[in-house]
Order: sequence, then C-alpha cells, then structure tokens
Amino acid sequence: MEDVVKPDFPIRTERLLLRPFTADDLDDFLAYRALPEVRRYLYNDASTRDECGKVLAQRVGETELTAAGQRLILAVELDGRVIGDAMLKWLSEKDRQGEIGYSLHPAFQGRGYATEVARTMLTLGFDELGLHRIVAECDPRNEPSWRLMERLGMRREAHFREWAILRGEWSDLVVYALLAEERRSRP
Repeated sequence: MEDVVKPDFPIRTERLLLRPFTADDLDDFLAYRALPEVRRYLYNDASTRDECGKVLAQRVGETELTAAGQRLILAVELDGRVIGDAMLKWLSEKDRQGEIGYSLHPAFQGRGYATEVARTMLTLGFDELGLHRIVAECDPRNEPSWRLMERLGMRREAHFREWAILRGEWSDLVVYALLAEERRSRP
C-alpha cells in the first residue's frame, strides 16, 4: 500500500483534464454549484458567490492524500472551462478504505464525462493509494448517479431511509462499493 497520493497534474482522461482548483475557477464553480438541481443532492448548500468562494478556497488546498481522513478534490475541465469536480477521500489507512464522489454541470451530463471522472478516481484509489474497498454514496432520487455507480461495477450495499434532513426534507441514502479484486476481474 502506498502511503501518499500526489498526482502529476493535470491528469488527462480521454476528453477531460483533472487538476487542482484555483481561485480563478470561481465563476465556473458557481455556474454549476449554485444551481438548485445540483445543490439538491449535495451536503453543502452553498449558492451565493461568497458561499461558493469559501467552499472553493477550501478545495484549492485539497491536492494530495498523505493521511487517512484527507480528501483529494479536483476540478474537471473541458476545453478550458471547469464543468465539475471529483473527490477521492481516504477513509482508513488500516482497513484500506476510500470514497469517491463527483458533481457535474447539468449541461454536460449524459455524455460520459462523469464515467471518465469516476473511473479516474477509482484508478487513483486502487492503483495509486492501494485501497482495498471504495464506496460512493448518493440520494436514490439521483438516478443518474447510482446508475453510473452500477455501470462502474459497484454494488448497492445499503439503503438508509430518511437518514438526514437536507434542505428541509428527509433524504434517503444509498451506498455502493467496489473491491479492488472485483475491479481487476472485470473485462
């Protein structure tokens, strides 16, 4: 198991660049994070320029994983524009556990970009960090997100009913997971 992930940026996928956020990304970040249809499923309800600026400022420094509990959060760039973000969280060093997450501007959904992003984060977790198990979570009403998890070969392990109140309403949570050995056994 590796004890650190310090990617050589930018990370190139077939069509995208994944790179650290900068303060200059605020307009693009705000353009999708402030949308009600995006915020609906996020834990952070930042919607104003100032609120998004504070969230972005935190993300600017999350560029490597050197200890359990840290997150690597990257800007998803297409043709010079940030269209989303991707996250890999190191949950446990001892148990070799991690979590991935992703968010994409609705105008760019349905084109396979989120699949490219999620696969890249799985690769970082399994191949670079040496994780044994990676989870992903979403509200089950966010069907495109859980369908993506299933396309990646992740299996639904849990469905928590009314696990939290988000934006004034009870929200369910589904948890998907993939083991390193399952990933290797896929064609």
